Amino acid sequence: MVARPIAWTIAGTDPSGGAGIPADLKVFHSLGVYGGSVITAIVVQNTLGVKSVRPLEGALVEAQIECLTEDLPPRAIKVGMLATAEIVRVVAERLEGIGAPVVVDPVLASSGGATLLDGDGRQELIRRLLPRTTLLTPNLGEAARLLGREAMEAGEMPEAAEALLELGPEAVLLKGGHANGDECRDFFATRSGVRRWLVSPRQRVTHTHGTGCTLSSAIASFLAHGRPLGPAVSLGKAYVNQGLRLGGGIGRGRGPLAHLGWPGETSDMPAEMPWIPADGSARACGMEERTRG
Repeated sequence: MVARPIAWTIAGTDPSGGAGIPADLKVFHSLGVYGGSVITAIVVQNTLGVKSVRPLEGALVEAQIECLTEDLPPRAIKVGMLATAEIVRVVAERLEGIGAPVVVDPVLASSGGATLLDGDGRQELIRRLLPRTTLLTPNLGEAARLLGREAMEAGEMPEAAEALLELGPEAVLLKGGHANGDECRDFFATRSGVRRWLVSPRQRVTHTHGTGCTLSSAIASFLAHGRPLGPAVSLGKAYVNQGLRLGGGIGRGRGPLAHLGWPGETSDMPAEMPWIPADGSARACGMEERTRG
């Protein structure tokens, strides 16, 4: 038996299996990664929405991380829902001595509007965890909250990505799935100068429960396999596109994506387009990353 690379998920639960820890572990397994998990909160939810949230004590979260550290060192870490400022502090401190790349999906609120990380927790996330983050993956609403704005439009994405980089992460994937239009356009930016759009046809489906969790854990999986960040992001997008295309039929609300392994159709890969700023000067499209590793 060939040993699988190990990845961790640090997140909340989901009894319906579509998001949080259960979804992350499904992604890990389907992509050939062995998953360890650290539960931060018990979330009562299903495909119809979040009913209630019970955060764990910070000491219990810390004990889980210590337990994994002594036995299952990770090749990559996905961080999702952290629930409280105390848990954010614990996670940031415990990850400080671990050299694995960290993908942070900043879960601030549910799609139905339930608060999943309060204002104090958001400030701790910015102050303590983002400087330790390899890739930050907010949607438009989460990006607006992190930057202290009321809302954000798709046209603001390149400028917002620059502002998010100033908060400390090495790279940002700003997701445009909540915008309108026939295309889903995400903006990828890194401290090394990469700036590019990742563009896929928008899939008009209702089974979108856990797309953010799935994307971030898929990227972490590809990082655990040793892929460079740029290709890992594109493959993560392809995994989500595949899951949207082939999912459905679960639950009475927004059902989960399918988890069917490595993307097998070239049509699921996003188109990579360089960003051309308003002054007309081309910025690096990041293709150099695709030749490494």
